[in-house]
Amino acid sequence: MTGIGSVSDDWEAGVCRANGIDIRYQRSGTERPTVIALHGLTGSGDCLKPLVRSLIKDFDVILPDARGHGASSMSEADYSYDQLAADVIGLIAGLKLRAPVLLGHSMGGMTAAVAARELGSAIGALVLVDPTFISPEWQREVFESGVADQHRQALTSSREMLLATARTEHPSRPDEMSEYLVDAVLRTDLRAFEILTPPNPEFRALIAGIAAPTLLILGERGIVSPETARELQALNPQVTFDQIANVGHGLTYDDPAAVGAMASAFLERLKLVA
Repeated sequence: MTGIGSVSDDWEAGVCRANGIDIRYQRSGTERPTVIALHGLTGSGDCLKPLVRSLIKDFDVILPDARGHGASSMSEADYSYDQLAADVIGLIAGLKLRAPVLLGHSMGGMTAAVAARELGSAIGALVLVDPTFISPEWQREVFESGVADQHRQALTSSREMLLATARTEHPSRPDEMSEYLVDAVLRTDLRAFEILTPPNPEFRALIAGIAAPTLLILGERGIVSPETARELQALNPQVTFDQIANVGHGLTYDDPAAVGAMASAFLERLKLVA
């Protein structure tokens, strides 16, 4: 079940009912090949708008909010990667999309990879932007790091205070991006942090089972190293990778134009550009 209405920035807003929740999404609405772009933890579809600006001319871009994020439904339980991937698959079915490209950053990258494995040849390509491909030991460190408590504290802060902190910590980010990120934090349900509960899907086995052409986009100081990317290439010849200099895990926020350009060039090589 879907509904569409226009929004002020020329994206269409819609809601798709899947897996017992309402998935809110925005869509550029053109009659072209589809890209579904998936945000990271505490993000929202809005946070990827600067990244996908270079894609809109050639693709019908869909920006969903993950469950517990943005304007999508909160859930009492099951913030797992399998569930998030099932939500993406439900969105594809609900919108009757044919062979979409999946693009995901961080949590969204792992979600996209899990969905791609399940969908097989039913997707056109996969773009993973520094996905959460980390070791079990690193997973445990993240889980025990107190990030959920930090988010709990953030939810008691004012928007103005969070914006001031964001501008101080990331002075080179445009105000537009800082506002998207702060607004997304304030709309992230605390239960969404259950996604950090180990174990993550085993990413080597996951990549080995993906049938679609896959691009890994790395940040120079990101999570996934070139050594790991080369290891994944050896497991699956469909995998290629590229790296953006002078950025870390937040590369979609700090250099969205470069990420978008790499994704566009990859999809053009696959002849997926309209």
